[in-house]
Amino acid sequence: MLTPYDIPEVLDRREGPHGEIVLRRHGGLLQIIANGCFLMDTSDGRSEKRLVEAALDALDALDAPRERAKPSILIGGLGVGFSLAHAAANPRWDRITVVEREAAIIDWHRDGGPLSPLSSRALADPRTEIVKTDLVAFVNETCDTFDALCLDIDNGPDWTVTDDNDGLYSPAGLAGCARALRPGGVLAVWSAQPSPEFEGTLRNAGFQQVRTEEIPVARGVPDVVHLAVRPG
Repeated sequence: MLTPYDIPEVLDRREGPHGEIVLRRHGGLLQIIANGCFLMDTSDGRSEKRLVEAALDALDALDAPRERAKPSILIGGLGVGFSLAHAAANPRWDRITVVEREAAIIDWHRDGGPLSPLSSRALADPRTEIVKTDLVAFVNETCDTFDALCLDIDNGPDWTVTDDNDGLYSPAGLAGCARALRPGGVLAVWSAQPSPEFEGTLRNAGFQQVRTEEIPVARGVPDVVHLAVRPG
């Protein structure tokens, strides 16, 4: 027999332009589900935090930390807020821009929402800006550039949440990512599994120093971060 702890409690369910988005509580965890696909929860966060750290480490490997002005970061996907909170906790970042297309997710973080304990301090940080739009549209239309672009909008390049996200990992999508990066900027892409094919696509798109970093997790196979540098 299922106990109340075993049965997830739906806190909010909305239909949006990209399908159904759900926030639910399962025991002590909050979970985001999109179109029936589990995206993330509040159980750990080490790989989402490492996504941001790996980008900064890659920038430091290219330049001595004090040679470059404080770097700016564009985070694709707000999620449960781990990446944003981790970036805002580091004074070395300058501008912190987060692009999130789901209004529901933004609402869950604002005004005492269920996810606000994870992100309220980061959202109050004057360096932080939340932009409600599609990431593909943003990188193709923005006139701004960033030192780091950290993407966590899918379960990886080979496991997208919606079909239209495939375009982000295509040559055209990566060209948009490159345009949003300054010369010598770092692209970091979170994934639940390695993708040698995506590594090849990154190289063919003109990125350099392409590599994949494994991130051990509490259970199962490691998560990974794909890293690449826009040529200077």
